[in-house]
Amino acid sequence: MKSTHLRYEEDAGAYRTEPTLFVNGKRLPSSLSSRARPNQTLLDFLRVECKLTGSKLGCGEGGCGACTVLVSRLSGKGRVVHVAVNACLFPVLAADGCHVTTIEGIGSFKHDGSTLQSNFDRNGEAKEDYLHPIQRVMIDFHGSQCGYCTPGIIMALYGLFADNEPNAKHLEEHLDGNLCRCTGYRPIWDAARSLCGDVEETVGPCGTPCRQCPEREDCTMDCNVKDKAVCSSTASKVNAYQTVLREKHSDDWWKQPTAMFPTELLDEGLQNQLTKPLKVCDDSIHNGGTWYQPTSLLDLLSLIETHNEAGVKLVVGNTEVGIETKFKHAIYSTMIHPSRSIPGLYDVSTPDDFLVIGSCASLSSLQSTCHQLMSDESEARKAKTARPIHDMLRWFASTQIRNVACIGGNLVTASPISDMNPMLASMRGVLTLAKHDRGEVARRQINVSDFFTGYRSVAMHTNEIIECVSVPLLRDRFEYVSPFKQARRREDDISIVTAGMRLSVTVSCGNKWSIDSISLAFGGVAPTTILAQETMAYLTGREFSEASFDGARRVLQDELRMPDDVPGGQPQYRLTLASSFLYKFFLYCAGELVKDVGDSPGKYPPLPVVEDEASSGAAGFISAAKPSITGTQTYPEPKVAAGLESEKYGDVIRSKPMAAVAAKGQSKEDLVGKPATHASGPLHCTGEALYADDIPSSDSLLHGSLILATQCHSTLESIDVSPALQIPGVAGAFTHEDIIKLGGDNRMGPILLDDVAFLQVGEQVGFVGQVLGIVVADSQEIAEKGARAVSTTYSELDGNAIVSIEDAILANSFWTDFRHTIQRGDVDDALKQSEVDGKKLVVVEGSFRSGGQEHFYLEPNSTLAVPSESATNLTIYASTQAPTKTQDFVARVTNTPAARVVVRMKRMGGGFGGKETRSVFSSVACAVAAKLTNRPCRLTMNRDTDMATTGGRHAFLAKYKAGALVADDGSVKLHAFSVQLFNNGGCKFDLTGPVLDRALFHVDNCYMWPNFRAVGTPCRTSQPPHTAFRGFGGPQGMAVTEHVMDHLAQACNVSGDQLRRTNMYTLQDCTPFGMRFGGKFTGKWNVPSMFDRLYSDLDIPGRRAAASEFNKKTNVHLYTDGTVLVSHGGTEMGQGLHTKVCQVAAQAFGIPLDDVYVNDSSTDKVANTIPSAASMSTDLYGMATLDACQKILKRIKVIRESLPADAPLKDVAKKAFFDRIDLTAHGFFAGKLGRTAFTEIGSFLTYICSTEVDDDRCGFDWAMEKPEDFDDTQPENSWKGHPFNYFTQGVAFAEVEIDVLTGNHKTIRADVLVDVGSSINPAIDIGQIEGAYIQGVGWCTTEEVVYADSDHTWIRPRARVFTTGPGTYKIPAFNDVPETFNVSLLEDASNPFAVHSSKAVGEPPFFLGTSVFYAIKDAVKAARTSDDYFEFRMPATSERIRMACGDYISEECIAAGKASSFQPKGSY
Repeated sequence: MKSTHLRYEEDAGAYRTEPTLFVNGKRLPSSLSSRARPNQTLLDFLRVECKLTGSKLGCGEGGCGACTVLVSRLSGKGRVVHVAVNACLFPVLAADGCHVTTIEGIGSFKHDGSTLQSNFDRNGEAKEDYLHPIQRVMIDFHGSQCGYCTPGIIMALYGLFADNEPNAKHLEEHLDGNLCRCTGYRPIWDAARSLCGDVEETVGPCGTPCRQCPEREDCTMDCNVKDKAVCSSTASKVNAYQTVLREKHSDDWWKQPTAMFPTELLDEGLQNQLTKPLKVCDDSIHNGGTWYQPTSLLDLLSLIETHNEAGVKLVVGNTEVGIETKFKHAIYSTMIHPSRSIPGLYDVSTPDDFLVIGSCASLSSLQSTCHQLMSDESEARKAKTARPIHDMLRWFASTQIRNVACIGGNLVTASPISDMNPMLASMRGVLTLAKHDRGEVARRQINVSDFFTGYRSVAMHTNEIIECVSVPLLRDRFEYVSPFKQARRREDDISIVTAGMRLSVTVSCGNKWSIDSISLAFGGVAPTTILAQETMAYLTGREFSEASFDGARRVLQDELRMPDDVPGGQPQYRLTLASSFLYKFFLYCAGELVKDVGDSPGKYPPLPVVEDEASSGAAGFISAAKPSITGTQTYPEPKVAAGLESEKYGDVIRSKPMAAVAAKGQSKEDLVGKPATHASGPLHCTGEALYADDIPSSDSLLHGSLILATQCHSTLESIDVSPALQIPGVAGAFTHEDIIKLGGDNRMGPILLDDVAFLQVGEQVGFVGQVLGIVVADSQEIAEKGARAVSTTYSELDGNAIVSIEDAILANSFWTDFRHTIQRGDVDDALKQSEVDGKKLVVVEGSFRSGGQEHFYLEPNSTLAVPSESATNLTIYASTQAPTKTQDFVARVTNTPAARVVVRMKRMGGGFGGKETRSVFSSVACAVAAKLTNRPCRLTMNRDTDMATTGGRHAFLAKYKAGALVADDGSVKLHAFSVQLFNNGGCKFDLTGPVLDRALFHVDNCYMWPNFRAVGTPCRTSQPPHTAFRGFGGPQGMAVTEHVMDHLAQACNVSGDQLRRTNMYTLQDCTPFGMRFGGKFTGKWNVPSMFDRLYSDLDIPGRRAAASEFNKKTNVHLYTDGTVLVSHGGTEMGQGLHTKVCQVAAQAFGIPLDDVYVNDSSTDKVANTIPSAASMSTDLYGMATLDACQKILKRIKVIRESLPADAPLKDVAKKAFFDRIDLTAHGFFAGKLGRTAFTEIGSFLTYICSTEVDDDRCGFDWAMEKPEDFDDTQPENSWKGHPFNYFTQGVAFAEVEIDVLTGNHKTIRADVLVDVGSSINPAIDIGQIEGAYIQGVGWCTTEEVVYADSDHTWIRPRARVFTTGPGTYKIPAFNDVPETFNVSLLEDASNPFAVHSSKAVGEPPFFLGTSVFYAIKDAVKAARTSDDYFEFRMPATSERIRMACGDYISEECIAAGKASSFQPKGSY
């Protein structure tokens, strides 16, 4: 008997064969919609077919949110439903019958579709606005820096506000699916909250609402004095913007998604047509299989039965299948997407005594239903049952994932670390399974607890699906359920261990509370979700008491104990978590029992005794409200200060550079020093800012995918590309042999030419992921398929790959030529003494480790290479910090004259040093393919490829010995410090040596060590080449010193605060490398006074006392129209360089900021540039720009004087042009370490600027011997040079709270004070400080890089990097920002050594983020029962926090006798 569905197959008319798609208010024509493929994501379709590039590919796994779009559909109840989704996972065919809104659809900077017109000016004057309020507020609140994540964040907010009157709590609860690497999130929070109508009113200490006081101008209260001029607080900005919002936009702007929902989709005729099932077959070269969308349950089951043997997959949200197909390369010939019209599959209901969840119901709809049930006090049992499910779902993945992921997929996937599976198992959930049986639906039921049979396997019969899950309602009293979860990061992270626990109690015959039923379900402790049967049996029938749970804990530990090499690692921590969850569950149930007994305790037995100190242990983040993120940003009154330019040009600040400044249309005020918004902000916020992967190209474009080595510590024996060439759509596959054919030089490297473009057969493979070649094809998908098809063989070398620093030390694997030493005094002799001048010498010795860090710029490396003139010329569009370096190596490897290679770079989606050297190899590979095919080629790396190949921050190991002198009065002075620094450089030198040198220069930190020796040894391993990263080795060096200071403070029995403050450098001191402080040497030395200010203003002693009490209770071109075009050698990656350069030029010419424009960085305009790195760009290009401006001003001086004083600049420029005066100038500035930078302002007023630094101010010769005639009154080592031009200085205070039972932490408050000189743009500088601070917080807490090394033997092959995406590598998320985040710029700060007295700001504040690490360390110390000093390694992951607390639970979970020396494993 044939099923109904089989009859459909015979009757083609029963199916629609083309999806109905709507994008940004319009129905797509058949020519586009017919190109949608079964295995194609919505993002790929939007970008490739619709040419809508505002939505970005950041990770491809739904972990960063850069791809977020809004999908709207008509529900069965006639209501339009809106959900934000990850377009990188969402299947395009799942959007059939829906309306998709992208960033381009909600507001545009190009208001008429052709003319780019500014809709505002940066001085605050409103113009006609064509932007959506969310876009506008993100611009005004400085919510974008690099801008790559901005469209996704805006669309996430758009989805949250869609048809929901903006509500701050709703926003704080659900803004959890996007990542930002630049801003530190605080300005985005401010922007989002300013749109909400329920923001709190700012009230001053006087009780009057701020900004509304009638005596505001006369008020002398400190808060008002600061607020009027230089203070920008979250609350004040949010309140102020409400007025702007009301003036510029209608009150119902949040209804736009429904208002723009296509009326055609509301038409009954189209809706009837959409009820027909859909079948789409991919007959293209992609061979993507067949997509079915059945409209009845019987048809669905029939399809599964028909196609099961050939490979069928049920697809709902595609959140798991999308990962399988993209990263695991699974192939499914048939994909079935159940229609929403199928009764029951998408519903959540509460019939009888059950909560029934349809298997296709989205997790968001389940969460929403549970929230409604919780709010209904009349239905106590439903509310009680719904709450734990709701609370767990709050932390399940992200809003975008929950909007589409379904409960059935979560169950069938059978992940051993699923959050919901243990919950449903503990709540006695029952599954209804359905299959097709002779034209009918056959059903059976099985308990959730019996469903999981092994790793990723379940008890489903062939052709079965889950139809629904039924959860029995809890009793209204004396039955309790609680969810538990601990992950590496709270938001959007898979669990390390998760649990669902249920318990019911009754009164036993002995008048005691007895446990009559208990379920303990765990994930993350076995290959599948399990019930702890032995522990449950132990507790059942026993008295409900702490003693019973103490005994149960030991049973649980025996039941769940894991081997040391268990997959996933962390066996001791995972067991500790399970044990701690059990204890938390007892505390929770004890507290709930008290509530249930209520006011009639006499009717019941005595309640279990719980000490007050322990009761707080029941609390956790699972059910706690997500915090509001607030802060205050304070900066001095904006001004234009004289800096280095006054030395060269005289007083150009005090006298205006042009007499025409006061003319109409000219700037009437200083522009330098003002908090101007980011120059590209409007384009960022509309998706119109183009990045390398967005640049349009011709139809002949090829896409590239790298051929990568799959193992290391071996020799590449062969490589066969013929399998790839046989794949339809592959245009070429190129290896080292092809570079030889080109006559190119394969060698690469920024310092040593020890790297290669493509590894040659017969050579040793340096690391897993080393580039062997490139495959190019008609699409990205085919190129990746081709690269995987390439066959390689290897012969393994003897021994094991050297992966860690310890491995390198044992093997003596170093770059010995780059081992450097800084020494002052006789350290060995100083540390041998027991007493000096009657003061006791206290000596400590130990080690410290800091881990690596992935750059995680949101935009992966991307290059577009365009050949011309028969491939004799190459134009390279690259996301790089180093255009000239890219040009040099493209020319070298492709055997093309450098003059015929042009590298262009408009903007980057973040860099942080990662695109200074390690972007070059991908551009070179792309260029090779472009030259050999004579076709444009685009190579955009997948996130996992990028993270596996580009390296990151160097891990460090320090071995130290330090001494301090303790006087009779208890004062302590540092005496001697000896430290050996080792960094893990990977397999190629790259910038490893300079990074280690920077660490040597910073390991003294800001403390005076009379006797000092630091030796740096770079280690060579089998990791990818590591490279520059924000701070460039400085943070690693300074972190060592802070660790040593803690060690000494404990040994000397003084507070760390006191030890630090009394040993800071003074103006009489000098550094071990010979630099003096103050005046002509480094400018003002402000750290001691800044420390004192923060210490006093924040009442640090009082806060420490309060924390202690808490712990006791809780365990340029000038054109004739007067506008200026600037071209310079720097690159814009979000740091605001272009904006600051515009401000410098506008200030010089006295014109409005909007009249200055920075073009892309291009090697044919500005040659021989240096990488934009080390925070030098504003120093270099700001001065170079000013130099070029001064040259032009000098040339047009006579013209200016011949015209009326109020003549506008355009009149001056026109007359100069007709008088044949050159309006193009080349500016030059001497910058750091002899590097050169150029800026050009061209055509009618053009300047080119170069930079180079005088070696007398910035240079250090490690090899220079002490001259015979050296003046011994000068500092030791000063004969070697003066390594730094000046110091950017800062101090920070952080307050954290840790959960000693789980290791979870949160930052309650952070206060940061930074000396940036006289800021050119305080808003951008504060943004850089906040972004650097949060990036530093990430480095020292959640961001753990893991390799397949001796500590992680469960990862294969050895030396492979495991953390290659947001699923395994956790940068800080929105919820990780300090709840109160205050940043201040130091007032009365000057810097005579840089343009306009400013200072570098991008990198220095990074280290201040480690204040969170040291606060966590203090909290751990307070929790420990032992007073012994402990090495607290960086990063402070939840595992390290929990296991360092050293309580009896963690000790029980560590092998006997090893608790005191136990260290969680790590990759260093």
